[in-house]
Amino acid sequence: MRIGIFGGTFDPIHLGHLTLAEVCREAARLDEVWFIPAPSPPHKPNRRVLDFEQRAEMLQFAIAGNESFKINLMEANRPGPSFTADTLEEIHRQHPADELFLLMGGDSALEFSTWHDPARILRLATLVIKDRPGSNLPNSQDLKTGLEGKFGMEAKIMVVQGSPFVDISSTDLRGRVQKGSTIRYQVPRAVEVFIEQKKLYK
Repeated sequence: MRIGIFGGTFDPIHLGHLTLAEVCREAARLDEVWFIPAPSPPHKPNRRVLDFEQRAEMLQFAIAGNESFKINLMEANRPGPSFTADTLEEIHRQHPADELFLLMGGDSALEFSTWHDPARILRLATLVIKDRPGSNLPNSQDLKTGLEGKFGMEAKIMVVQGSPFVDISSTDLRGRVQKGSTIRYQVPRAVEVFIEQKKLYK
């Protein structure tokens, strides 16, 4: 099976996340996309994130109705930061016959070399990168050449270009909720209602 791995804080999940996942699923011919919420993201050590259970519940609302989208809560009880390399290693151990694809946006791809143990990530998964229009992201071959030269190993990379691209920021959404501004049509309606009912991000 071809499995797309999409990790993140998802605080909150929004239509940009879902669009990226669906476009990458189609482009890479994935059988499933697994959303894996991180309890303690290493790149956000100084920001308190919403409770893991609430973020997972919003994810469940968001992907309802898409049979290709799944939630994996494997990191719920993991102590310390959630490193992508460790997550991929554990999935590979549990599903050795499956092919793994790591989904990410172009901004994350430009910072990939600074991630924890990027060489191990390249060994375990193909990178599937959704480019944003007008960005300076290199093409697949240039990215591949650069990473292979830096890490001395094969890099499997696919850059998905063109529309659709939905430019939404979780940081902006939290700020809008705090100010009492609308987030309608930026998150799934069920997620919007959940945030309102639970008085999240106030």
